[in-house]
Amino acid sequence: MEKAQLRKVGLQALKWLHSQPAIKQQKEMLILAAFFADELWQQAQTIGLIRSLSIEFSTAEIFQQAQIAGKQLAVPRSGTNKELLFHQVTPETNYELSSFGVEEPNEQAPLIEKTALDLLIVPGVIFTTSGYRIGFGGGYYDRYLTDFTGRTCSLVFSEQIQENWQPEIFDRQVEKIFFK
Repeated sequence: MEKAQLRKVGLQALKWLHSQPAIKQQKEMLILAAFFADELWQQAQTIGLIRSLSIEFSTAEIFQQAQIAGKQLAVPRSGTNKELLFHQVTPETNYELSSFGVEEPNEQAPLIEKTALDLLIVPGVIFTTSGYRIGFGGGYYDRYLTDFTGRTCSLVFSEQIQENWQPEIFDRQVEKIFFK
């Protein structure tokens, strides 16, 4: 299957899960329990992640648990050259909607160097169990991951797992997939 077709399949699966809030919430709870018990979470002090769209895996609980655990969070803004720039965020951070409809921290939020991120939670639409992913089509994360030296993971619904595609040379593998 082609990436564009797989992306459509993944988006349909996410929309279906969004229409089944009890199932989505149960899966998120199980995935988060495994994630919070894992050394990736426990060892990380500075974590990069998105503010999720309603159809995506909700990152709201991660924001809450990070604050309780005293971890620093960074949320990306898309730069002018199709790049991601991570900004330090706190509960007081103001957000703006990007042209993609994603909440991004305003430009006043302090930038965080790529080398300062211990863990990056990478979003996507389709995943393999070995950690390859298909995103929303902009290539932002593949470019960012090219020289990223921190650890990576993704939080994924089993409905997003598709093994019947071949990653391309520029696709970057995520270290660990948490899915149910």
